[in-house]
Amino acid sequence: MAENFIVSARKYRPDTWESVVGQKHITSTLRNAIANDQIAQAYLFTGPRGIGKTTCARIFAKAVNGFLESNLEDLQFTVFELDAASNNSVDDIRSIVDSVRIPPQVGKYKVYIIDEVHMLSSAAFNAFLKTLEEPPAHAIFILATTEKHKILPTILSRCQIFDFNRIKVKDIAEHLAYIATKEGIEAESDALHVIAQKADGAMRDALSIFDQVVAFCGRSLRYQEVIQNLNVLDYEYYFKLTELILQEDIPGALMLFNDVLNRGFDGHHFITGLGAHFRNLLVCKDPITLQLMEVSESVAQKYAQQAQATDLRLLIRAIELVNECDTQYRTSKHPRLLVELTLMQACSILYNQREGEKKN
Repeated sequence: MAENFIVSARKYRPDTWESVVGQKHITSTLRNAIANDQIAQAYLFTGPRGIGKTTCARIFAKAVNGFLESNLEDLQFTVFELDAASNNSVDDIRSIVDSVRIPPQVGKYKVYIIDEVHMLSSAAFNAFLKTLEEPPAHAIFILATTEKHKILPTILSRCQIFDFNRIKVKDIAEHLAYIATKEGIEAESDALHVIAQKADGAMRDALSIFDQVVAFCGRSLRYQEVIQNLNVLDYEYYFKLTELILQEDIPGALMLFNDVLNRGFDGHHFITGLGAHFRNLLVCKDPITLQLMEVSESVAQKYAQQAQATDLRLLIRAIELVNECDTQYRTSKHPRLLVELTLMQACSILYNQREGEKKN
């Protein structure tokens, strides 16, 4: 019988501090706190979804009790998780308050992880306050939330607050490359970068997208197949359009946009991607801002080449035009015409600059 499929987000969920991706400032602080026996009574882990808040809470619970891989079954007696999204009443919190009084059966601490804590009702928060402020010495509370602003200040003042960052595209792509190697999947670097960008800083989202793409592409992830599956517009369209703008080729730009629409892409999607393209060309103009690029090395080389041939004033004006189009798109009664007008204006930038210089 074939082995049941386990999604990558579960299969490769970090279980050690070293395996947590992109949150070194958090993991280092927590490790030092445990090593120096400076453990707080309550922690608040806050940040976007899928970046490791609950994972770090579980690793902390394991580390603070000194559990090894051989005795992880003891975690069920020392770690208690509550999903506040579906258990947000006073009774749910009172069950925790009653449980807190009982010392742990194994280990030194009982760790309570409350996920999506901002979903607790006001009455539940109030019932929780006293216990959170003065818990027994054996109790540690770890609250996790994606919406810190919804939590009462009285709760925040009782916690050490850790702000988790969105994970960088480079770090996500490197982790995906590691997983692909472990799974025996051949993956192009550009393909993994597309997945990382699509995930918008969330490792869990990246792993879910990775599984989806593997199901579509098989054991070989190619850039063209990945962008087809994820409905991502190829970089080459934007490089070609920039060349047409430099050539002041209005008909060519309009035909390229028509091709994009015929392939099923939305005009707003195209214009936001064009803005990102111009922005990448702009940051390529100076070595100091080069680190702001979040693309693969092969694509970065193309950007560097095109940036050398593109005037700085043209890029700034093009970004202004695209930004105006972006803000007006949703309210426009003729969105296609709006984008086409933007492209015509972009192709006229160099002409307008020359005319302006003549007048001066």
